[in-house]
This record gives sequence, structure tokens and C-alpha cells, in this order.
Amino acid sequence: MKVLLTGGTGFVGPAVVRALADKGHDLKLLVRDSTRSRDLPGRPVVGEMTNNASLRSAVEDIDAVVHLVAIRQGREEQFKRVMEQGTRDLVAAAKDAGVRRFILMSALGTSEATKDLVPYYHAKWEMEQAVKGSGLEHVIFRPSFVFGRDGGILPTFRKLAKLTPMTPVIGSGEQRIQPIWIDDVGAYFAAAVTSAEAVANRTFELGGPDAVSWNEFWQRLRAALGIRRRPIAHIPIRLMRINALLTERLPGDIPLTRDLLTMLEHGDNVVSNDDAVRTFQLPLIPLDEQLRRAI
Repeated sequence: MKVLLTGGTGFVGPAVVRALADKGHDLKLLVRDSTRSRDLPGRPVVGEMTNNASLRSAVEDIDAVVHLVAIRQGREEQFKRVMEQGTRDLVAAAKDAGVRRFILMSALGTSEATKDLVPYYHAKWEMEQAVKGSGLEHVIFRPSFVFGRDGGILPTFRKLAKLTPMTPVIGSGEQRIQPIWIDDVGAYFAAAVTSAEAVANRTFELGGPDAVSWNEFWQRLRAALGIRRRPIAHIPIRLMRINALLTERLPGDIPLTRDLLTMLEHGDNVVSNDDAVRTFQLPLIPLDEQLRRAI
């Protein structure tokens, strides 16, 4: 099958690209800079989510689109331009080109109730609505925290646990998360490209086998690193917001932002059902093994 993938050079993207290539799909990768994809399977096509002409060119002769592009921080206008309008343009181009299936990466926690909480959730919600309203056969995935060795937020947690004199835990640490390993996310996307009609036009929440509190997560991470006696300090969110206000002004991809704190404060980040597990029946990496692979 001929597949166009956006966001292939991001954190999750390479795992999805390799999972699709392992299934034998003919891949095109929409990239802004072709040199960034030279270590990945697939043929790079230069374009941007903000360039409608490049999107229409990219979807020509394509059977399925896998759409991963997202930004984590920036001005509200950037979320609207890159994620919201970019997705509308890509969906319209895919429909006009006769694409058979559209697979979207959303985020756990996205809902009508949270869409006005932060620009990220609003953009993800609008992306979902664009896909659902397109008339295209589609699959939407909402992953929890995605863990991997060399990207995402886990390396930051690892550094904090190893280098700080005490382990900082945001708030009470009682809210729960359900991390999923990056290769398991890739496997879900690869399975969705060719799965039968049972997955069509459905939204799946993705999490790993273990849902734990933040307190338990830090205990498990410290155990994996061999850290036993270093104290844990619960940091009030209001103090973390002050820190985030400063770090947001630094260049680069900042792991701690005020929007992230708002999302963490809102509630648990765990799946509400086991539809993905029952439908796809993929083996998933337990949390302790995720942490062992990441140290």
C-alpha cells in the first residue's frame, strides 16, 4: 500500500515509519528538510503543513495518510495555522485525491470538555473534527504519554532522577498516568493502515499495560536507576508555574510549560476503555520494561 506520512522526523515519527516499512508499505514522507529523513526508509517529499500546494502534490497516488504533525508550544496562532488549518487542508487534499484511509494522531485527554483548556487540546480537537467530518474512512488514536529512550519527556525525567539532590514531584503525585512505549505506538499505526472494517471510523485511546500514580512512577524510575535513598519533594503547582514562566522564554523545545502543567493538573491521563487492546490485540511493553530500556 502507498502511504504518505507527515511528522515522520519528530519524536514518534521514526517508530511509525519503521513499523510501516516493516509491513512492506511504499512510503512517502512529507518533510520540510529532506536531509532530516535520510536515515529513514521511504521517499522524502519536501513540503509544509502551511503550504496547500505541497500537500496536494504529496497525496497524489496515495492509498492512506498517516498524520502525526503537531507542535507542543508556541503562539496560539501557530497551533491554528499548523495543526488546525494544516489538517483541514491535508484532509481536503486527501479526499480530492481519492485516499482510502486517513489515520490521525491525537492525544489522550482531548475532548469537547478540554478543548478550551490549552491551545494544544483545542488544536487536537479541531483536527479530530476535520477528520471525522471529511467522509474519509479514518482511524484516530489518542496516546497517553509516549516513552522512548532518546526523545519525548522520559529523558528529562531520567536526568532529574539522576542529577537532582531530591526528586521533584509536581503536586501531590496522586494523579495517574499510563505511559506507552514508542514502538507500541508505531505498531498500532501500522496495524491501522490495513486493518479490516472493524477499526474504520473509530477513535482509540492508547496506553500501556500499567496505570500508575506519579508517586509510583518516580519510585519505579528510581528503582530502575538504582537510586534508593534520595528524598522525594512534592512541589506545589503554583511554584512550578513560576519556573515554567521562566523556562518558556528559553530557546528550543522546553519540556516544562505552563500549558503542560495545566494539562497535568486537569486530571488523570489514563485510558477510559480497553477498545484498542481488544481490537488490535497487540503485545504491549510493561512500564518496568519501558524504564529498563530507557536507562
